Amino acid sequence: MKALVIADNADTQRELCAGARTLADTVLLAVIGTDPVPDIADVAYALELPVGQAFENAYDTVEALFDELSPEIVFVQSSPRMKIVGGQLAAHADTSLIADVTAVYDDEAESMYFGGLAVKRQKASGPVRFYSSSGAAFCAEEATGTDRVETRAFATPSHPLTVRATKPVSSEGGELGRASVVVGAGRGFAHKEDLQMARDLAHAVRGETACSRPLAENEKWMAKSLYLGVSGRMISPKVYFALGISGQMQHMVGVHNADIIVAVNKDQNAPVFNQADYGIVGDLHEVLPALTAKLA
Repeated sequence: MKALVIADNADTQRELCAGARTLADTVLLAVIGTDPVPDIADVAYALELPVGQAFENAYDTVEALFDELSPEIVFVQSSPRMKIVGGQLAAHADTSLIADVTAVYDDEAESMYFGGLAVKRQKASGPVRFYSSSGAAFCAEEATGTDRVETRAFATPSHPLTVRATKPVSSEGGELGRASVVVGAGRGFAHKEDLQMARDLAHAVRGETACSRPLAENEKWMAKSLYLGVSGRMISPKVYFALGISGQMQHMVGVHNADIIVAVNKDQNAPVFNQADYGIVGDLHEVLPALTAKLA
């Protein structure tokens, strides 16, 4: 069996290739507009993307490679622009893409739905199985391969997208999906400068900092890439600190797969304590410095 992995992030390339290796005899890697990671696939393909071209305009190049290779399984990185390319490719193959897969069992793929409150298993409807995944589900597997790289020239689409302007997106911190400890800040932080207490705790436990939606969307105190919940990121760390977070469903579905949840809130009736393994009722200004000093 032959699997094709389409990804750009280096860690995701490794993890998806490792996952593909558990399902297929031959693993092929396609990377758009950048250099592929070596030694993780049997053959890696560097797909050219001229400067100024929209990422989605690489689709014709991807389609030509897919037709040439005829894989039975396709893994696509779970990012917005990759899903666009993957969805088009699945339609070309007369099937559909199963999105945000967290595990694969033979011919069934597992993913979350209903805002992350439930898990479902699906089977591909066509002859080729298409999955999008962050790759984190396969981080325990090992990617193997060669340093063989082939280049594919850019195929100009008949109806290309035109890039009118670009705008940098604010981001901070590391990759939340791969962090073993995450410290989440909520509306209980009354002032932006108070967030330093959450960052100090994250530094003490060698973790990453995240937030609930209001701090990113309403207050704009933290980057949108850092908010967790039903419309944000969903993570599965070993430990999640919920600081000043009430515990509403919209947020907790993003962290309910954490092994341990530690909550700090001054309201003893906050819903977060119903889902926490450990809870501290108290003022953030008193609890966090003491907790940070103890864990440092």
